[in-house]
Formats: sequence, C-alpha cells, structure tokens
Amino acid sequence: MKKSPLAIRCLIAFFLVAGIAAVLWGLNHYAGPHISPKVLLVVRWTALAAFCGYALLRRSLTGWIAAGILLGAEIGADWPQAAKHLQFLSTIFLRLIKTIIAPLIFSTLVVGIAGHSSLKQVGRMGVKALIYFEVITTLALFIGLAAINISKAGVGVNPQGQTQAVSAQKQNAADFIVNVFPENIARSIAEGQVLQVVIFSLIFAFALASVAEKRRRLLLDFFEGFSETMFKFTNIVMWFAPIGVAGAIAYTVGTMGFGVMINLLKLIATLYAALIVLALGVFLPIALIARLPIKRFLRAIAEPASIAFATASSEAALPRAMESMEAFGVPRQVVAFVIPTGYSFNLDGSSLYASLASIFVAQAAGIHMGLGEQLVLVFTLMLTSKGVAGVPRAVLVILTATVDSFHLPSWPIFVILGIDQLMDMGRTMINVIGNCLATAVIARWEGELGKDAPSPVVLDAVAQ
Repeated sequence: MKKSPLAIRCLIAFFLVAGIAAVLWGLNHYAGPHISPKVLLVVRWTALAAFCGYALLRRSLTGWIAAGILLGAEIGADWPQAAKHLQFLSTIFLRLIKTIIAPLIFSTLVVGIAGHSSLKQVGRMGVKALIYFEVITTLALFIGLAAINISKAGVGVNPQGQTQAVSAQKQNAADFIVNVFPENIARSIAEGQVLQVVIFSLIFAFALASVAEKRRRLLLDFFEGFSETMFKFTNIVMWFAPIGVAGAIAYTVGTMGFGVMINLLKLIATLYAALIVLALGVFLPIALIARLPIKRFLRAIAEPASIAFATASSEAALPRAMESMEAFGVPRQVVAFVIPTGYSFNLDGSSLYASLASIFVAQAAGIHMGLGEQLVLVFTLMLTSKGVAGVPRAVLVILTATVDSFHLPSWPIFVILGIDQLMDMGRTMINVIGNCLATAVIARWEGELGKDAPSPVVLDAVAQ
C-alpha cells in the first residue's frame, strides 16, 4: 500500500519528537532533574500521537499493532497502578485466538492431506520437516550454551527470597511418546495440546483419503468451506490485536517497570544477543541457501512476529502466521502441516533459552558444570523441550524438571520468574519466525513454493 504524504509527515514528526524526548530524558538523567516531568510527559505523548496518526493513515494492522506496543509501554510507565489492571485486554485477545487454533489446524490439515494427489509426498514432507526441526533446534541449544558460558551472567547472583513456585513434572521419552496421542480429542482441544490435535487430524485425513471419491468429496467441500470461514474468523479477531497488545505491554511495564534487577540485566542481554546470533547466523544463511526473497519474507513475518513479541504467545501469532505464509507462496497443505508440527518440534527460541537458563541456574548456585555435563544436559533438553507448545510458562516447567534431574537448586529459577516475561517475548518471537522459515524452506525443498496462487481470503487478510 502506497504511503500518503500526510502519513510520511506524521512518521517524520514522530522520529523528530521522539528524538527530542530522548535528548531531554538524557539531560535529566545525567545532568540533573532540570526539566519538569510534565514537559517530558507532553513531549512523549506528542510523539505517540504522531505515530498513531501515521498508523491510522497507513491503514495497516501491523502499524496499529506497533502503535499498541508504544501506547502500552507509555501507559505502563506513566500510570503503573492503572496499567496493572489492563491485562484483561490481552486475556480476551488470547482467549479469542485459542478458539481458532484447533478448528483451523484440523480443517486445513484434513483438506491439505485428504485432498492431496499424493499421500507419499505428505509422508516425505513429514520426514524432511522432522530432520530440519531437529537440526535447527540442536543448533539453537548449542548457541544458548555458548552464550551463557561466554557472558557468565549467573555468576554473582545471590539467593532471593522468592516464594513463587513452579510446578514441574519430569518428562522422559515414554511420557513424551504417550502424550503425543490423544485419548479424548475434546480434552486435547480444551487443554491446548496442539500436537495431539495434529495427530488426530492426520489420522482423520488419511482415513478420509481412503474413502470413496464420491463421499470424500462431500466432506472435503465442507472442510474447505470451514477452513475459509476460520480464516475469516481470524481476520475479525485480528482487529482486536492492537488493543490486546497494548494491554499486554501496559501490564508488563506497569508491574515490572523498565528497570529490572541489575543482576539479571546481563541474563536478558545474553539471551537477546544469542537470539540475534541465531537469527543472523542460522536463519539468514538458511533463507539464502533456500533462495527465499528476503525482503518479501521479512514483510510476511513482520505481523505474526510482532504479535508474538508483544503477547509472548506463539498461539496468538499462529493463525496470522499461517495466513502470511500462504500469501507468501507456500501451499496451504504445507502450511497446515509444517507450522502446527513446528509448534511442538521446532521451538528454536525456547530451546536456546532452556540451555542458557539451565547453565545460569548452575552459575547462580556456584556449581561448576564441566563440558561433558553440559552436553548431557543439552541432549536431555532436546527430548524434554518437545511437545510443550501452548502450555503457559512451559519452558520454565521444563527447566525446573531438568535442573532437578541434574540435582541443581531451584531458587535461581524463582529469580528468573521476575524477568521471564521480558525474555519470553524475545524467545516466542524467534519461535514464530523459525516456524515461518521452516514452512518456506520445506515448500522450496518440495518444489512447491509459489506454485499455487494463494486464496483470495488469505490475500485479503494480509492486505489489512
């Protein structure tokens, strides 16, 4: 969409006023409080008004989400007590999104597989996807391990009187395999067990594919219409995204503030540096090797990535990620298979964080772990980190179970809880980007990228 001259002027005004606000804050912070807080407040809100004007004129949902992030941060900083009560906005948004997940995955997978001309291709695609997932998550684990050993962010952290507990449950190979298969599909949907929904959908789709053409076509037509309806449902829900995002950011800033414990700032910096290394050192080369159009891919993932960052929820970004990748040129049957499966097997950001945080716990407790012990820990996380998508604070649960297995103390995890929201935002965004990239790479690997024209419904959604 072409930007109007007025929208461009609003964007320029935003950068100018935001720059002035930054300079005034710096003068107040380093040269003494010579400027009235009311003046700083007016300047900041003037900058925000300019950006909101740009977003409204731009008529882009991505721009509105960005405006929601900025407004939420400002509200959280200026009125923290009021901001603490705004979490219900993000809760409403997440509840609406969760109603979409299972129907969307089920309908798209059934249509993609049962309506596919070659079931052998589906099986081949699944093998390729699992190999890709395992390689990338392993690289992520080792990047996290290297980052924390370089920064030594846990060294010098003292025990805090935290009383908040994390419920942990050990998960061995047998537990994981059993939990993949649903015993009650309604329960799987209610509990947000994405992988169980995927397994049920796959079996149902293969069963439907074996039915006679006449009867299969009736159900396929129904599910195709159902799938299109769910995409339309997603479009309606996404209009609430800027408000939900604003509520999530306001609550985070209002409860934690911009300044967190000094001892843990290093951990946050380490995590984000490692995530950048993963993005530039792993994701970018893979995209180049797969000959993906980088600029167009970045535009495609901008909205789902921003939703994931603001809400710290992969589920919130899943419907839009599926739409964006189909609009990018990935066939729906590939999108419907790879992205939901990746939510259980390809959590790159969470894998990186799990290895980084585990060593942080040992460092904080003053326990030295040799290279061999660290490698065993990493391979343990390769197993335990699978199949936990959709579980609130799932990575912390897995982290607690892992450190318990290695006889490490749990109190450093309670310290991490204080800043987990800030770290969860970054690792969730990388999870979503990694799954979008995997979808495009698998489609290229199969020779399907750009082969089919995207659905008009999907094109209409991403054009918002």
